[in-house]
Amino acid sequence: MTRVRVTAPRSAARPVLESREAAEESDVGQVFVRSLIRTQLRLAVVVAGGFLLILLAFPLMLGLVPGLAESKIAGIPFGWLLLGAGIYPVIGLSAWLYIRTATRNESRYRDLAEDR
Repeated sequence: MTRVRVTAPRSAARPVLESREAAEESDVGQVFVRSLIRTQLRLAVVVAGGFLLILLAFPLMLGLVPGLAESKIAGIPFGWLLLGAGIYPVIGLSAWLYIRTATRNESRYRDLAEDR
């Protein structure tokens, strides 16, 4: 038995990577990279902060609205439903928002790096 190495065909993606790496090594390219990092960090802080505010609003709502914590839906306390099932859509929405915006930021960076 002889071994056969299977590789992907060479594509045009490699020259783009090389030009992007060259752009990152220049002064302007480094400014673009720092800007991307700052933008992604700002996005992460905003999404995490918004998620935490919503997460903290759930118990506050239970404590401030009279009778809400004692109410039951289908025999399950409302607080459990709110914190147990209500938080998952918030997690999903936060993740979707973060991924969508981070992808857009990286796409803008790629466009800037390739135009150089």
